[in-house]
Amino acid sequence: MNAMTQTELHTLSNSHLDALEEETIFILREVAAAFERPTLLFSGGKDSLVMLKCAEKAFGAGRIPYPLLMIDTGHNFKEVTDFRDSRAKELGAELIVRSVEDSMKRGTVRLAHPGESRNVHQSVTLLEAIEEFRFDALIGGARRDEEKARAKERIFSHRDSFGQWQPKAQRPELWTLFNTRLQPGEHFRVFPISNWTELDVWQYIAREKIALPSIYYTHKREVVDRRGLLVPVTELTPPKDGEEVVVRDVRFRTVGDITCTCPVESDAATPEQIVIETLAADVSERGATRMDDKTSEASMEKRKKDGYF
Repeated sequence: MNAMTQTELHTLSNSHLDALEEETIFILREVAAAFERPTLLFSGGKDSLVMLKCAEKAFGAGRIPYPLLMIDTGHNFKEVTDFRDSRAKELGAELIVRSVEDSMKRGTVRLAHPGESRNVHQSVTLLEAIEEFRFDALIGGARRDEEKARAKERIFSHRDSFGQWQPKAQRPELWTLFNTRLQPGEHFRVFPISNWTELDVWQYIAREKIALPSIYYTHKREVVDRRGLLVPVTELTPPKDGEEVVVRDVRFRTVGDITCTCPVESDAATPEQIVIETLAADVSERGATRMDDKTSEASMEKRKKDGYF
């Protein structure tokens, strides 16, 4: 089986990546031309790093015409935030970081209990940042293959003056024509890699030799098996009574808040090896790793209606 997958990798075409890259570059340039105060949401994760690579190709290194914005829960993996800072510095890009903790101090975010995940509350901090900087377009790395609600969304996704998404009132996007008209207080969320898949992303990372935070690759980590997910053992996510802590070889398919992001078992140490694993995957990366998407079938759609990424 391993020999078969290696053969598949050698014969797997990546010529379609040129078309995906061209579309993404076109959208990034369209945002720069159509909006006055756009920003690129940059977490330091693989999808935002792919977008950043396309932005470099669209405008040139050191010439990206909009700032990078990170909404930090304060519970992000250090490997990712350190990589975020170093990559922004390397590019000479302006990095704006706004924190959920600051929203908590202002009283605009209130946790139900101290152990509640802050992930869902990023929506409040994001909307506050939009008001602070008067952003009229936010470029995000969401893809349609990730989750049902994201599959519904347009590339140029309109948000009303409350920052809310109305899934039944979306604008048509025929022949790559985008309606960017805004009323005062409204904004757009723009998703240049909507048409990419997880496999496309990893093929592109391999082709372009894009550096990533180390936790995307195999490493040993203490975890507990909880409802079919491997929950990392940390100060924020300690084991519950009766749970057995084990050390596994794992990697993260997606990264986010520590309190809701889980790794998967893997010994893949290179993008090429991850491409092989992705070929065999039958569950989306969010479905396999995100506790916050397990609450209900409509949990992501509800969060997006409230202003989530």
